[in-house]
Amino acid sequence: MNTSAANTAETVTLVVRHRVRRGQEQAYESWLRRIVAVASQSAGHLGVDVVRSTSGGLPLFTCVLRFSCSERLRSWLESAERSQLIEEAKPLLADGDLTEVSTLNDFWFVPADDQRQPPRWKQACLTFVVILPLSLLIPQLWQPLFARQPALGAYLPSNTLITLSIVLLVVYLFMPMATRLFASWLNSTEEKRT
Repeated sequence: MNTSAANTAETVTLVVRHRVRRGQEQAYESWLRRIVAVASQSAGHLGVDVVRSTSGGLPLFTCVLRFSCSERLRSWLESAERSQLIEEAKPLLADGDLTEVSTLNDFWFVPADDQRQPPRWKQACLTFVVILPLSLLIPQLWQPLFARQPALGAYLPSNTLITLSIVLLVVYLFMPMATRLFASWLNSTEEKRT
């Protein structure tokens, strides 16, 4: 198998964690807007999500960047533009530039450095809440096309189109939004009552 063809079919994520020094939050936010704009112009860039939280009493910014393949991600990581921007940010950061390459599915529930992975039951609940409405709505949205094009309405093509629609919406739109919206619940720890 051609490895370059395999690489282009692979979607990868870059998770970047920055703990910001006290009093540098506004400067960091301004810098963050600049680097997000530059990254969005990079070949293969598919989007970015930023989650704001705290770690050790300092603001923690977790940025999840998606790229179409590992080659294009590596090009961004090694680019002169990124290197220059990271140099500019170093005085703002408590721990430097912490990066981690991850598979696409992993980015949904990426914990902060000092947090555990959310419990599986919470991950399952949130995934269910995201997928259930889409499973009910998407087939209905496709019905007019299936009625006009009976070949597409057959069992295999219709289920392929419905499943593809749901997967793309979950991965690229709704799951990143849901994990941001429910971040405090996902990362909360419940104490057992005795």
